[in-house]
Amino acid sequence: MRLLLTSGGVTNPSIRSALEDLLGKPIAESRALLIPTAQWGHPLCGPESVSRSVAAGPGSQSFAGLGWGSLGVLELTALPSVGADRWVPWVREADVLLVDGGDAAYLCHWMRESGLAGVLPSLKDTVWVGVSAGSMVLTPRVGDSFVEWPSATDDRTLGVVGFSVFPHLNAFPENTMAQAERWAEGLGVPSYAIDEQTAIRVVGGAVEVVSEGEWRRFGV
Repeated sequence: MRLLLTSGGVTNPSIRSALEDLLGKPIAESRALLIPTAQWGHPLCGPESVSRSVAAGPGSQSFAGLGWGSLGVLELTALPSVGADRWVPWVREADVLLVDGGDAAYLCHWMRESGLAGVLPSLKDTVWVGVSAGSMVLTPRVGDSFVEWPSATDDRTLGVVGFSVFPHLNAFPENTMAQAERWAEGLGVPSYAIDEQTAIRVVGGAVEVVSEGEWRRFGV
């Protein structure tokens, strides 16, 4: 897969350009599936926030408003009862998976439970665009401070990439650079703190930061 890991979505021209480069064609010609599942696991999210994600009008910064050629919703909690013979073709036909934020541990659970995690390695040409938890779920760990789902056993996630992500830098009072430094110290893996104007592009193991804002890399 080709990855575009963001904190706040496609929020500026640089991130949008990176997305279209990964797609290899305009957004208006691309087929997208929006995955809102992570929101159900976060105490600050629910029916209204999910509705805002999937029903935003053209021109908004949300996934739904980017002007896709086609846009569908893929709810991971429904997939086990639907059957892989139905949903796997939906995923393979999509050019891009748009994975919204919420709780990364909850999203990780349902990616495994639904079977989507097992399908990811075969999606060679598919683009994954994550927002917050939708980005963090592909990392090795998210840190205990980002786990809100009560049923989570720990902070480990899928480990598709070899670094962790601290999103929403300076967007909330507790998401300062100093807090990001303390968060990074306990992870044991490289990590990035990124703000709403920053994305991390990953293609074939090559990592590139795309930013019109503030970010920082922490080593180990």
